[in-house]
Amino acid sequence: MRQCKAVILSGGSGTRLWPLSREAYPKQFLALTGDHSLLQETVLRFQALTEADPDITLPPPAVICNEAHRFLVAEQLRELGFAAGEIILEPAGRNTAPALTVAALLSRREGGDPVLAVMPSDHVIRNRRAFCTTLAEAVQLAEQGYLVTFGIVPTRPETGFGYIRVGKPLQGHARLLDSFVEKPDRKTAESYLASGDYLWNSGIFVMRASVWLEAIGRFRPDILAACRQAVENGREDADFFRLDRDAFAACPADSIDYAVMERLSGSDWQGAVLPLDAGWSDLGSWPAMWEVADADTDGNITHGDVFLHEVEDSLVHANDRFVAALGVKDLIVAETADAILVAHKESAQQVRKVAEYLKSQGRYEYLHHLKIHRPWGMIETIGKGDRYQVNRLTVRPGAHVVTQLHHHRAEHWVVVKGTARITRGAGKEEETFLLTENQSTYIPVGVRHRLENPGKIPLEVIEVQSGAYLGGGDILRFDEESSR
Repeated sequence: MRQCKAVILSGGSGTRLWPLSREAYPKQFLALTGDHSLLQETVLRFQALTEADPDITLPPPAVICNEAHRFLVAEQLRELGFAAGEIILEPAGRNTAPALTVAALLSRREGGDPVLAVMPSDHVIRNRRAFCTTLAEAVQLAEQGYLVTFGIVPTRPETGFGYIRVGKPLQGHARLLDSFVEKPDRKTAESYLASGDYLWNSGIFVMRASVWLEAIGRFRPDILAACRQAVENGREDADFFRLDRDAFAACPADSIDYAVMERLSGSDWQGAVLPLDAGWSDLGSWPAMWEVADADTDGNITHGDVFLHEVEDSLVHANDRFVAALGVKDLIVAETADAILVAHKESAQQVRKVAEYLKSQGRYEYLHHLKIHRPWGMIETIGKGDRYQVNRLTVRPGAHVVTQLHHHRAEHWVVVKGTARITRGAGKEEETFLLTENQSTYIPVGVRHRLENPGKIPLEVIEVQSGAYLGGGDILRFDEESSR
């Protein structure tokens, strides 16, 4: 049986989709086109490969992400039934070539040599069957030693994408890879479209692990050496593989395109391009939603509790509240519990300026939503004022909030659903007790405490914080780092 392993790149921040996408919870973790997140859709799309070629076996996917997103990735994989997925943690972003290199090195640790299908976690591909048919063809080429990339069949003279120039026919639908081309101006993009020899660069690659390692070793031995050291000095940590921080930080940053694919001409390896016509979008900005969502007869796209009257060609996304729009055209309105974006469609590419402003001001709206996901569940801020803050805590069955204390704030906990096991105090003063629905307790300033859910349903607690300082700098943790 042949093996094909998904290598999913999940390091993006998606600032052009603010306020939905934020640094701590970027677009790949959002369900923007259906019931599953973009990351989950990527995994499910790849799993359908066996329908196109039943002779291919699929090991658990490898997801490469930064450390801050590790529990989000783990939870979303578990929701799909991948309790033993491979999650590789990058201590620093080094672009796609080092990411693929560490995935290839890890895939060969037990002597195997799978075909690796490398893909971003935040793309939309509406025609899953067409994608898998093309992927099955790519696997066959990769088994022959080709380094394969997908080229998206262009639908318009796009100036926001890089292009791939294709060469002579190879076999099946494949063409030889001629060159990669930077983002063109409008006139050049129109000539690309007319020629039929140019495809959009998808960022999807397929090749054997051994072939990639040989190629990166030839063209960028410095990247291979740094990645090899990062893997050899790395360590397993529960569901994660932690790359060695110093070794990976010393690795040069480069993309798969620049590091290897553009250098294949005249080498021992050949690059192949497979055209992909499957309803692809990188969903890089709000206008891209018109490519992946169904508009009404007036060209409007809506989500959530929305009322429109005499509105045309607009997108209105209501996340938490009722939103009404009257007599407008070509607008984008995106609402969350703590922020509202209103933009003309032609200005949508400038949304990242809002995120840049928030980041420069140290505002939390750049980093977090009011709902903050944690490995044990979620914190949602539902009210705040001078010297107080009210949160809703949701703790997963069997999970616990790390043992901690606070020097400047007290906390009141009221159980509204489920059962809570509370540990309060330390040493001879330590006590453990259970609270059920409508029962409460008090955690004084400076007292060590721990909150657990021993039950089989989610635990919901209303937490009222009070004190002179309520920031995260007042948390002194005692448990293991990975449980935070």
